[in-house]
Amino acid sequence: MAWGGRPPPAGSAEPHARTAWPRRADGYVDCRTARGGLLTSARPAPTGLASGARRVLTDNWTGSSTVPAPGLYPHQWSWDSAFIAIGSRHISPRRAQRELETLFAAQWGDGRIPHIVFNPAVPPAAYFPGPGFWRSSTAGAAAGAPRGVETSGIVQPPVHALASLLVHRADPRSSARHGFLARAYPRLAAWHRYLTGARELGGGGLVAVVHPWEPGMDNSPCWDAPLARVEPAPPGTFRRADLDHGAASDRPTDLDYGRYVRLAADYRDGGYADGGAGAAFIVEDPGVNALLIASEHALAEIAALVGADASVHRDRAARLTAALVDRLWDPAAGLFLCRDVLGGGPIRELSAAGLLPLLVPGLPHGIAAALVRTARGAHFGLGHQTRLVPSYDLLGPAFDAARYWRGPAWFNVNWLLERGLRQHGESAPADALRAAALETAVASGFAEYVDPYTGEARGTRGFSWTAALALDLAVAAGQGA
Repeated sequence: MAWGGRPPPAGSAEPHARTAWPRRADGYVDCRTARGGLLTSARPAPTGLASGARRVLTDNWTGSSTVPAPGLYPHQWSWDSAFIAIGSRHISPRRAQRELETLFAAQWGDGRIPHIVFNPAVPPAAYFPGPGFWRSSTAGAAAGAPRGVETSGIVQPPVHALASLLVHRADPRSSARHGFLARAYPRLAAWHRYLTGARELGGGGLVAVVHPWEPGMDNSPCWDAPLARVEPAPPGTFRRADLDHGAASDRPTDLDYGRYVRLAADYRDGGYADGGAGAAFIVEDPGVNALLIASEHALAEIAALVGADASVHRDRAARLTAALVDRLWDPAAGLFLCRDVLGGGPIRELSAAGLLPLLVPGLPHGIAAALVRTARGAHFGLGHQTRLVPSYDLLGPAFDAARYWRGPAWFNVNWLLERGLRQHGESAPADALRAAALETAVASGFAEYVDPYTGEARGTRGFSWTAALALDLAVAAGQGA
Protein backbone atom coordinates (compact mmCIF):
# COMPACT_ATOMS: atom_id res chain seq x y z
CA MET A 1 0.00 0.00 0.00
CA ALA A 2 1.51 3.30 -1.07
CA TRP A 3 0.85 5.85 1.63
CA GLY A 4 1.87 9.48 1.48
CA GLY A 5 4.72 11.17 3.31
CA ARG A 6 5.29 11.18 7.03
CA PRO A 7 4.23 14.15 9.19
CA PRO A 8 5.78 17.52 8.39
CA PRO A 9 8.40 18.92 10.74
CA ALA A 10 7.09 20.59 13.87
CA GLY A 11 5.83 24.07 13.12
CA SER A 12 5.65 23.50 9.38
CA ALA A 13 2.45 24.50 7.61
CA GLU A 14 3.26 22.54 4.43
CA PRO A 15 3.02 18.78 3.94
CA HIS A 16 5.96 16.83 2.56
CA ALA A 17 5.85 16.71 -1.20
CA ARG A 18 5.94 13.42 -3.04
CA THR A 19 7.61 13.53 -6.45
CA ALA A 20 7.20 9.92 -7.59
CA TRP A 21 4.52 7.33 -6.98
CA PRO A 22 6.05 3.84 -7.10
CA ARG A 23 4.37 0.82 -8.61
CA ARG A 24 2.67 -1.07 -5.83
CA ALA A 25 2.66 -4.78 -5.14
CA ASP A 26 -0.75 -5.09 -6.81
CA GLY A 27 0.67 -3.80 -10.08
CA TYR A 28 -1.10 -0.44 -10.17
CA VAL A 29 0.45 3.00 -10.05
CA ASP A 30 -0.82 5.96 -8.04
CA CYS A 31 -0.55 9.24 -9.92
CA ARG A 32 -1.39 12.86 -9.37
CA THR A 33 -4.25 14.59 -11.12
CA ALA A 34 -3.85 18.07 -12.51
CA ARG A 35 -5.60 19.40 -9.40
CA GLY A 36 -3.01 17.81 -7.13
CA GLY A 37 -5.15 14.96 -5.83
CA LEU A 38 -4.37 11.27 -5.65
CA LEU A 39 -6.12 9.26 -8.36
CA THR A 40 -5.74 5.50 -8.35
CA SER A 41 -6.47 3.51 -11.48
CA ALA A 42 -9.41 1.14 -11.42
CA ARG A 43 -8.75 -2.25 -9.94
CA PRO A 44 -10.54 -5.31 -8.62
CA ALA A 45 -11.54 -5.48 -4.97
CA PRO A 46 -8.70 -6.53 -2.66
CA THR A 47 -8.43 -10.29 -2.41
CA GLY A 48 -10.64 -11.66 0.32
CA LEU A 49 -12.57 -8.45 0.95
CA ALA A 50 -16.08 -9.82 0.49
CA SER A 51 -15.42 -13.12 2.21
CA GLY A 52 -13.50 -11.44 5.04
CA ALA A 53 -16.20 -8.83 5.60
CA ARG A 54 -18.91 -11.47 5.62
CA ARG A 55 -16.94 -13.52 8.13
CA VAL A 56 -16.58 -10.56 10.50
CA LEU A 57 -20.29 -9.75 10.30
CA THR A 58 -21.26 -13.40 10.77
CA ASP A 59 -18.94 -13.86 13.74
CA ASN A 60 -20.25 -10.70 15.42
CA TRP A 61 -23.97 -11.41 14.83
CA THR A 62 -25.87 -12.39 18.00
CA GLY A 63 -29.10 -13.49 16.36
CA SER A 64 -30.86 -10.17 16.78
CA SER A 65 -28.10 -7.55 16.40
CA THR A 66 -24.38 -7.22 15.75
CA VAL A 67 -21.77 -6.35 18.36
CA PRO A 68 -19.07 -3.92 17.20
CA ALA A 69 -16.35 -6.26 18.51
CA PRO A 70 -16.96 -9.24 20.84
CA GLY A 71 -14.36 -8.44 23.49
CA LEU A 72 -14.12 -4.68 23.57
CA TYR A 73 -17.75 -3.84 22.72
CA PRO A 74 -19.97 -6.84 23.65
CA HIS A 75 -23.38 -5.11 23.44
CA GLN A 76 -25.35 -3.27 20.73
CA TRP A 77 -24.29 0.30 19.90
CA SER A 78 -26.62 2.77 18.22
CA TRP A 79 -24.72 4.34 15.31
CA ASP A 80 -22.68 1.16 14.89
CA SER A 81 -25.88 -0.74 14.17
CA ALA A 82 -26.91 1.87 11.60
CA PHE A 83 -23.61 1.50 9.73
CA ILE A 84 -23.67 -2.28 10.14
CA ALA A 85 -27.17 -2.45 8.63
CA ILE A 86 -25.96 -0.42 5.64
CA GLY A 87 -23.37 -3.12 4.90
CA SER A 88 -25.27 -6.22 5.98
CA ARG A 89 -28.15 -5.35 3.63
CA HIS A 90 -25.89 -6.80 0.91
CA ILE A 91 -25.80 -10.11 2.78
CA SER A 92 -29.41 -10.26 3.98
CA PRO A 93 -31.84 -7.34 3.78
CA ARG A 94 -34.02 -9.02 6.36
CA ARG A 95 -31.14 -9.30 8.80
CA ALA A 96 -30.35 -5.61 8.25
CA GLN A 97 -33.98 -4.78 9.01
CA ARG A 98 -33.81 -6.81 12.21
CA GLU A 99 -30.58 -5.04 13.24
CA LEU A 100 -32.39 -1.71 13.23
CA GLU A 101 -35.64 -3.02 14.68
CA THR A 102 -33.79 -4.48 17.67
CA LEU A 103 -32.34 -1.04 18.35
CA PHE A 104 -35.67 0.73 17.85
CA ALA A 105 -37.32 -1.63 20.36
CA ALA A 106 -35.16 -0.05 23.09
CA GLN A 107 -36.28 3.51 22.26
CA TRP A 108 -37.35 5.63 25.22
CA GLY A 109 -40.77 7.22 25.59
CA ASP A 110 -39.36 10.70 25.00
CA GLY A 111 -38.05 9.53 21.62
CA ARG A 112 -34.35 9.13 22.34
CA ILE A 113 -32.55 6.10 20.92
CA PRO A 114 -29.95 5.12 23.53
CA HIS A 115 -26.34 4.69 22.55
CA ILE A 116 -26.07 1.19 24.09
CA VAL A 117 -28.62 -1.61 24.39
CA PHE A 118 -27.29 -4.09 26.93
CA ASN A 119 -27.34 -7.84 26.40
CA PRO A 120 -28.29 -9.45 29.74
CA ALA A 121 -26.30 -12.58 28.83
CA VAL A 122 -23.01 -10.62 28.91
CA PRO A 123 -21.27 -10.69 32.32
CA PRO A 124 -21.55 -7.31 34.11
CA ALA A 125 -17.77 -6.91 34.39
CA ALA A 126 -17.25 -7.29 30.63
CA TYR A 127 -17.94 -3.63 29.89
CA PHE A 128 -17.89 -0.38 31.84
CA PRO A 129 -20.03 1.60 32.29
CA GLY A 130 -22.55 -1.21 32.21
CA PRO A 131 -26.25 -1.48 33.04
CA GLY A 132 -25.59 -1.25 36.78
CA PHE A 133 -24.07 2.20 36.24
CA TRP A 134 -26.73 3.65 33.91
CA ARG A 135 -29.74 2.17 35.78
CA SER A 136 -31.94 3.23 32.88
CA SER A 137 -35.15 1.47 33.90
CA THR A 138 -35.20 3.35 37.22
CA ALA A 139 -33.19 6.56 36.73
CA GLY A 140 -34.75 7.05 33.30
CA ALA A 141 -38.33 6.24 34.28
CA ALA A 142 -39.51 9.86 34.02
CA ALA A 143 -38.10 10.04 30.48
CA GLY A 144 -39.86 6.84 29.46
CA ALA A 145 -36.96 4.39 29.54
CA PRO A 146 -38.18 0.86 28.73
CA ARG A 147 -38.60 -1.53 31.64
CA GLY A 148 -37.86 -4.74 29.78
CA VAL A 149 -34.35 -3.89 28.61
CA GLU A 150 -31.44 -1.97 30.13
CA THR A 151 -29.77 0.76 28.09
CA SER A 152 -27.50 3.72 28.52
CA GLY A 153 -29.11 7.14 28.86
CA ILE A 154 -27.15 9.17 26.30
CA VAL A 155 -27.45 9.05 22.51
CA GLN A 156 -25.28 8.83 19.39
CA PRO A 157 -25.39 10.51 15.97
CA PRO A 158 -28.69 10.10 14.08
CA VAL A 159 -27.69 7.99 11.07
CA HIS A 160 -30.73 5.74 11.46
CA ALA A 161 -33.17 7.19 8.92
CA LEU A 162 -30.51 7.16 6.23
CA ALA A 163 -29.67 3.56 7.14
CA SER A 164 -33.36 2.58 7.12
CA LEU A 165 -33.89 4.05 3.66
CA LEU A 166 -30.83 2.26 2.26
CA VAL A 167 -31.92 -1.02 3.85
CA HIS A 168 -35.37 -0.60 2.29
CA ARG A 169 -33.87 0.06 -1.13
CA ALA A 170 -31.85 -3.17 -0.92
CA ASP A 171 -35.07 -5.19 -1.23
CA PRO A 172 -38.25 -3.10 -1.40
CA ARG A 173 -40.45 -6.20 -1.68
CA SER A 174 -39.06 -7.74 1.50
CA SER A 175 -39.30 -4.39 3.24
CA ALA A 176 -42.96 -3.98 2.22
CA ARG A 177 -43.82 -7.59 3.04
CA HIS A 178 -42.50 -7.20 6.57
CA GLY A 179 -43.85 -3.67 7.06
CA PHE A 180 -40.34 -2.45 7.81
CA LEU A 181 -40.74 1.22 6.88
CA ALA A 182 -44.26 1.44 8.29
CA ARG A 183 -42.92 0.38 11.69
CA ALA A 184 -39.68 2.35 11.43
CA TYR A 185 -41.18 5.68 10.40
CA PRO A 186 -42.94 6.61 13.70
CA ARG A 187 -39.84 5.54 15.63
CA LEU A 188 -37.58 7.70 13.48
CA ALA A 189 -39.97 10.65 13.54
CA ALA A 190 -40.08 10.52 17.37
CA TRP A 191 -36.26 10.29 17.48
CA HIS A 192 -35.88 13.40 15.36
CA ARG A 193 -38.51 15.27 17.39
CA TYR A 194 -36.57 14.49 20.56
CA LEU A 195 -33.33 15.81 19.08
CA THR A 196 -34.80 18.99 17.63
CA GLY A 197 -36.89 19.62 20.74
CA ALA A 198 -35.25 18.53 23.99
CA ARG A 199 -31.74 18.94 22.56
CA GLU A 200 -32.14 22.43 21.10
CA LEU A 201 -30.16 23.85 24.02
CA GLY A 202 -28.17 26.66 22.39
CA GLY A 203 -31.02 28.86 21.24
CA GLY A 204 -29.92 28.84 17.61
CA GLY A 205 -31.88 25.96 16.13
CA LEU A 206 -29.19 23.27 16.27
CA VAL A 207 -29.05 20.02 18.22
CA ALA A 208 -26.62 19.91 21.15
CA VAL A 209 -24.80 16.99 22.76
CA VAL A 210 -24.42 16.67 26.53
CA HIS A 211 -21.59 14.13 26.72
CA PRO A 212 -18.44 13.57 24.60
CA TRP A 213 -19.61 10.05 23.76
CA GLU A 214 -22.71 11.39 22.01
CA PRO A 215 -21.03 12.77 18.85
CA GLY A 216 -19.23 9.42 18.60
CA MET A 217 -15.77 11.05 18.60
CA ASP A 218 -15.20 10.38 22.26
CA ASN A 219 -11.84 11.97 23.08
CA SER A 220 -11.61 14.48 20.24
CA PRO A 221 -9.43 17.50 21.06
CA CYS A 222 -12.60 19.53 20.41
CA TRP A 223 -13.79 18.46 23.85
CA ASP A 224 -10.64 19.37 25.79
CA ALA A 225 -11.72 22.91 26.66
CA PRO A 226 -15.34 22.08 27.61
CA LEU A 227 -14.15 19.05 29.61
CA ALA A 228 -11.72 21.19 31.59
CA ARG A 229 -14.76 22.46 33.52
CA VAL A 230 -15.61 18.92 34.68
CA GLU A 231 -14.30 17.54 37.96
CA PRO A 232 -13.31 13.93 37.17
CA ALA A 233 -14.65 11.00 39.14
CA PRO A 234 -11.97 9.67 41.52
CA PRO A 235 -9.84 6.93 39.89
CA GLY A 236 -10.73 4.28 42.45
CA THR A 237 -14.46 4.59 41.84
CA PHE A 238 -14.50 2.83 38.46
CA ARG A 239 -12.58 0.18 36.51
CA ARG A 240 -11.86 0.54 32.81
CA ALA A 241 -12.70 -2.75 31.09
CA ASP A 242 -11.58 -1.32 27.73
CA LEU A 243 -7.92 -1.61 28.72
CA ASP A 244 -8.34 -5.38 28.94
CA HIS A 245 -8.76 -5.44 25.16
CA GLY A 246 -6.60 -2.65 23.77
CA ALA A 247 -3.33 -0.80 24.28
CA ALA A 248 -3.56 2.14 26.66
CA SER A 249 -1.73 4.26 24.06
CA ASP A 250 -4.64 3.74 21.65
CA ARG A 251 -7.36 4.64 24.15
CA PRO A 252 -8.55 7.78 26.00
CA THR A 253 -6.55 8.71 29.09
CA ASP A 254 -7.63 7.98 32.66
CA LEU A 255 -8.26 11.71 33.19
CA ASP A 256 -10.59 11.78 30.18
CA TYR A 257 -12.39 8.71 31.44
CA GLY A 258 -12.85 10.18 34.89
CA ARG A 259 -14.57 13.18 33.32
CA TYR A 260 -16.76 10.97 31.12
CA VAL A 261 -17.87 9.04 34.19
CA ARG A 262 -18.62 12.21 36.14
CA LEU A 263 -20.75 13.67 33.33
CA ALA A 264 -22.67 10.44 32.83
CA ALA A 265 -23.30 10.00 36.56
CA ASP A 266 -24.56 13.57 36.91
CA TYR A 267 -26.87 13.14 33.91
CA ARG A 268 -28.20 9.88 35.37
CA ASP A 269 -28.71 11.38 38.82
CA GLY A 270 -30.69 14.20 37.22
CA GLY A 271 -33.12 11.68 35.73
CA TYR A 272 -31.63 12.08 32.25
CA ALA A 273 -33.30 15.47 31.94
CA ASP A 274 -31.82 17.73 29.24
CA GLY A 275 -30.70 21.29 29.79
CA GLY A 276 -30.63 21.24 33.57
CA ALA A 277 -29.01 24.07 35.51
CA GLY A 278 -26.12 21.83 36.58
CA ALA A 279 -25.09 20.73 33.08
CA ALA A 280 -21.34 21.06 32.55
CA PHE A 281 -21.04 20.03 28.89
CA ILE A 282 -23.31 21.32 26.13
CA VAL A 283 -21.82 21.48 22.62
CA GLU A 284 -23.21 21.95 19.12
CA ASP A 285 -21.37 19.52 16.87
CA PRO A 286 -21.38 19.92 13.07
CA GLY A 287 -21.16 16.17 12.45
CA VAL A 288 -24.22 15.36 14.55
CA ASN A 289 -26.24 18.12 12.89
CA ALA A 290 -25.08 17.19 9.38
CA LEU A 291 -26.13 13.58 9.94
CA LEU A 292 -29.48 14.74 11.26
CA ILE A 293 -30.02 16.86 8.14
CA ALA A 294 -29.09 13.95 5.87
CA SER A 295 -31.44 11.72 7.83
CA GLU A 296 -34.25 14.30 7.64
CA HIS A 297 -33.96 14.17 3.87
CA ALA A 298 -34.07 10.37 4.05
CA LEU A 299 -37.04 10.55 6.41
CA ALA A 300 -38.90 12.76 3.93
CA GLU A 301 -38.51 10.01 1.36
CA ILE A 302 -39.63 7.37 3.87
CA ALA A 303 -42.64 9.51 4.81
CA ALA A 304 -43.72 9.67 1.18
CA LEU A 305 -43.42 5.89 0.89
CA VAL A 306 -45.62 5.25 3.93
CA GLY A 307 -48.17 7.96 3.18
CA ALA A 308 -47.06 10.50 5.80
CA ASP A 309 -46.35 14.22 5.35
CA ALA A 310 -42.89 14.51 3.82
CA SER A 311 -42.91 18.33 3.91
CA VAL A 312 -42.38 18.32 7.70
CA HIS A 313 -38.97 16.73 7.21
CA ARG A 314 -37.96 18.77 4.18
CA ASP A 315 -38.81 21.97 6.04
CA ARG A 316 -36.91 20.88 9.13
CA ALA A 317 -33.89 19.92 7.01
CA ALA A 318 -33.92 23.40 5.44
CA ARG A 319 -34.09 25.12 8.84
CA LEU A 320 -31.29 22.97 10.24
CA THR A 321 -29.11 23.64 7.18
CA ALA A 322 -29.54 27.40 7.57
CA ALA A 323 -28.73 27.20 11.27
CA LEU A 324 -25.70 25.00 10.63
CA VAL A 325 -24.22 27.50 8.19
CA ASP A 326 -25.14 30.48 10.35
CA ARG A 327 -23.74 29.16 13.63
CA LEU A 328 -20.91 26.76 12.82
CA TRP A 329 -19.41 27.68 9.43
CA ASP A 330 -16.00 29.38 9.73
CA PRO A 331 -14.75 30.76 6.39
CA ALA A 332 -11.24 31.39 7.70
CA ALA A 333 -10.86 27.80 8.88
CA GLY A 334 -12.50 26.41 5.76
CA LEU A 335 -14.72 24.03 7.72
CA PHE A 336 -17.42 23.90 10.36
CA LEU A 337 -16.40 24.34 14.01
CA CYS A 338 -18.00 22.98 17.16
CA ARG A 339 -19.64 25.54 19.44
CA ASP A 340 -19.30 25.43 23.23
CA VAL A 341 -22.76 26.56 24.33
CA LEU A 342 -21.72 27.10 27.95
CA GLY A 343 -18.44 28.75 26.98
CA GLY A 344 -20.22 31.01 24.53
CA GLY A 345 -18.21 30.57 21.37
CA PRO A 346 -16.61 28.38 18.71
CA ILE A 347 -14.07 25.71 19.59
CA ARG A 348 -11.09 26.40 17.36
CA GLU A 349 -9.94 22.85 16.79
CA LEU A 350 -10.12 21.32 13.32
CA SER A 351 -11.88 17.98 13.41
CA ALA A 352 -13.16 15.63 10.72
CA ALA A 353 -16.62 16.36 12.14
CA GLY A 354 -16.28 19.79 10.55
CA LEU A 355 -16.03 18.16 7.10
CA LEU A 356 -19.12 15.98 7.48
CA PRO A 357 -21.56 18.69 6.29
CA LEU A 358 -20.45 17.60 2.80
CA LEU A 359 -23.29 15.11 3.32
CA VAL A 360 -25.87 17.89 3.38
CA PRO A 361 -27.96 18.15 0.21
CA GLY A 362 -28.20 21.72 -0.99
CA LEU A 363 -25.18 22.97 0.93
CA PRO A 364 -24.07 26.26 -0.72
CA HIS A 365 -21.63 25.49 -3.53
CA GLY A 366 -18.92 27.80 -2.21
CA ILE A 367 -18.96 26.11 1.20
CA ALA A 368 -18.87 22.62 -0.33
CA ALA A 369 -15.91 23.61 -2.48
CA ALA A 370 -14.09 25.05 0.54
CA LEU A 371 -14.66 21.80 2.49
CA VAL A 372 -13.11 19.80 -0.34
CA ARG A 373 -10.10 22.13 -0.39
CA THR A 374 -9.72 21.75 3.36
CA ALA A 375 -9.91 17.96 3.19
CA ARG A 376 -7.20 17.94 0.53
CA GLY A 377 -5.07 20.63 2.18
CA ALA A 378 -2.33 20.51 4.79
CA HIS A 379 -4.63 19.97 7.77
CA PHE A 380 -6.14 16.66 6.58
CA GLY A 381 -3.85 15.73 3.69
CA LEU A 382 -6.32 13.69 1.66
CA GLY A 383 -4.69 12.43 -1.53
CA HIS A 384 -1.09 13.34 -0.79
CA GLN A 385 -0.10 12.93 2.86
CA THR A 386 -2.92 10.59 3.77
CA ARG A 387 -5.19 8.29 1.78
CA LEU A 388 -7.88 8.26 4.46
CA VAL A 389 -9.04 11.41 6.23
CA PRO A 390 -7.71 11.61 9.81
CA SER A 391 -10.08 12.35 12.65
CA TYR A 392 -8.17 15.48 13.67
CA ASP A 393 -5.94 18.19 12.23
CA LEU A 394 -2.54 16.81 11.16
CA LEU A 395 -0.97 20.12 12.20
CA GLY A 396 -2.91 20.48 15.44
CA PRO A 397 -1.08 20.57 18.77
CA ALA A 398 -3.05 17.59 20.10
CA PHE A 399 -2.57 15.35 17.05
CA ASP A 400 -1.73 11.74 17.92
CA ALA A 401 -1.73 9.19 15.09
CA ALA A 402 -2.49 6.30 17.45
CA ARG A 403 -4.92 7.56 20.09
CA TYR A 404 -8.58 6.95 19.33
CA TRP A 405 -10.23 10.14 17.98
CA ARG A 406 -7.17 12.40 18.31
CA GLY A 407 -5.76 11.63 14.86
CA PRO A 408 -6.38 8.10 13.55
CA ALA A 409 -8.51 7.52 10.47
CA TRP A 410 -11.89 5.86 10.99
CA PHE A 411 -13.77 3.96 8.32
CA ASN A 412 -17.23 5.34 9.11
CA VAL A 413 -16.00 8.93 8.78
CA ASN A 414 -14.36 8.12 5.46
CA TRP A 415 -17.48 6.31 4.20
CA LEU A 416 -19.52 9.42 5.00
CA LEU A 417 -16.99 11.71 3.31
CA GLU A 418 -16.83 9.50 0.22
CA ARG A 419 -20.60 9.83 -0.03
CA GLY A 420 -20.38 13.60 0.49
CA LEU A 421 -17.71 14.02 -2.18
CA ARG A 422 -19.86 12.20 -4.72
CA GLN A 423 -22.90 14.26 -3.80
CA HIS A 424 -21.00 17.41 -4.72
CA GLY A 425 -19.58 16.08 -7.98
CA GLU A 426 -16.06 15.28 -6.73
CA SER A 427 -15.85 11.87 -8.40
CA ALA A 428 -12.07 11.56 -8.72
CA PRO A 429 -11.21 12.11 -5.03
CA ALA A 430 -14.22 9.98 -4.08
CA ASP A 431 -12.93 7.11 -6.25
CA ALA A 432 -9.46 7.39 -4.72
CA LEU A 433 -10.89 7.50 -1.20
CA ARG A 434 -13.04 4.45 -1.87
CA ALA A 435 -10.06 2.51 -3.24
CA ALA A 436 -7.93 3.46 -0.24
CA ALA A 437 -10.65 2.46 2.22
CA LEU A 438 -11.09 -0.94 0.58
CA GLU A 439 -7.36 -1.68 0.54
CA THR A 440 -6.85 -0.50 4.09
CA ALA A 441 -9.81 -2.43 5.47
CA VAL A 442 -8.37 -5.72 4.22
CA ALA A 443 -4.73 -4.95 5.01
CA SER A 444 -5.59 -3.94 8.58
CA GLY A 445 -7.75 -6.97 9.32
CA PHE A 446 -10.87 -4.77 9.35
CA ALA A 447 -9.39 -2.69 12.13
CA GLU A 448 -11.36 -0.32 14.32
CA TYR A 449 -9.19 2.57 13.10
CA VAL A 450 -5.75 3.09 11.54
CA ASP A 451 -2.74 5.37 11.57
CA PRO A 452 -3.62 7.92 8.87
CA TYR A 453 -0.05 8.01 7.54
CA THR A 454 0.90 4.34 7.46
CA GLY A 455 -2.42 2.48 7.54
CA GLU A 456 -1.21 0.53 10.57
CA ALA A 457 -4.09 -1.13 12.42
CA ARG A 458 -5.09 0.41 15.74
CA GLY A 459 -7.71 -0.51 18.28
CA THR A 460 -9.40 -3.88 17.93
CA ARG A 461 -9.55 -6.03 14.78
CA GLY A 462 -12.56 -7.62 13.12
CA PHE A 463 -14.56 -4.44 13.71
CA SER A 464 -18.11 -4.69 12.44
CA TRP A 465 -18.67 -1.28 10.87
CA THR A 466 -15.32 -1.47 9.09
CA ALA A 467 -16.36 -4.77 7.51
CA ALA A 468 -19.89 -3.55 6.76
CA LEU A 469 -18.87 -0.27 5.15
CA ALA A 470 -16.04 -1.86 3.17
CA LEU A 471 -18.58 -4.32 1.80
CA ASP A 472 -20.91 -1.45 0.90
CA LEU A 473 -18.12 0.42 -0.90
CA ALA A 474 -17.14 -2.72 -2.80
CA VAL A 475 -20.71 -3.26 -3.99
CA ALA A 476 -20.99 0.41 -4.99
CA ALA A 477 -17.81 -0.01 -7.05
CA GLY A 478 -19.39 -2.95 -8.89
CA GLN A 479 -17.02 -5.40 -7.26
CA GLY A 480 -19.71 -7.69 -5.86
CA ALA A 481 -20.78 -8.76 -2.41
